[in-house]
Amino acid sequence: MIVIAHLSDVHLDGGARAADRTRAVMEYLDSLPYDLDAVLVSGDIADRGAPAEYEEAVKLLRSRHPLVVSPGNHDERIAFRQGMRGEGAAASAQPVDQVLRGDGFVLAVCDSSVPGEDHGLLEESTLGWLDGVLADTPRETPVLVAFHHPPVPLHTPYVDDIRQFGEERLAALAERHPHLTAFLCGHAHTAAATTFAGRPLLVAPGVVSTLRLPWETQTGPDHHVHLDEPPAVAFHVLGGDGRLTTHYRVVVARR
Repeated sequence: MIVIAHLSDVHLDGGARAADRTRAVMEYLDSLPYDLDAVLVSGDIADRGAPAEYEEAVKLLRSRHPLVVSPGNHDERIAFRQGMRGEGAAASAQPVDQVLRGDGFVLAVCDSSVPGEDHGLLEESTLGWLDGVLADTPRETPVLVAFHHPPVPLHTPYVDDIRQFGEERLAALAERHPHLTAFLCGHAHTAAATTFAGRPLLVAPGVVSTLRLPWETQTGPDHHVHLDEPPAVAFHVLGGDGRLTTHYRVVVARR
């Protein structure tokens, strides 16, 4: 059994609230009696992309489990590379694409951020990189592909306007690689499950806040976010039969 914990949208900003909620989730994961196969943090690590926010993230996002942290639309690539990956002054603005090859699975994490924009798009270099990861992985090994922005509408207008676009290119790539098992993303600040390119698309809940769904609230500024709901995490489980199951857990944050 392979278990991957998935959290997203911590939006660290130097304040106590985001830090406490992130710390609660990471402490919960570290306290588990089971060694997880991976912990994925799928974007919006910093709230403004400031260097000090990444210094905070490095301290808070420590884990005893294998950890992969990717950027989102609130992140700044150079500051992310310098702060989260220690690349120093030579850090580039190229997409931050990463792969974790575990025992019996591969986690390919694509950078869907667009510098200076809120919507997402996979650059051609990222699609080429992902194609190579999939081609280099044996067909019997499941590959989970992650990014920040969902590539389909989730029926949440606030998020759908800034989702990942150009998704037809990703769908065409997936068609060539049947061992691409599922897509994982964040950005929406709500636990959700749908399909894309014939695979599950599983959305992590938000850590810093929770999205109000259109049928839960009136329209208008500041009505689309719950600040009082607890942070949550997803657990993606790959069984020996190759079937993927996802569980969601809320975490009590220290105030």
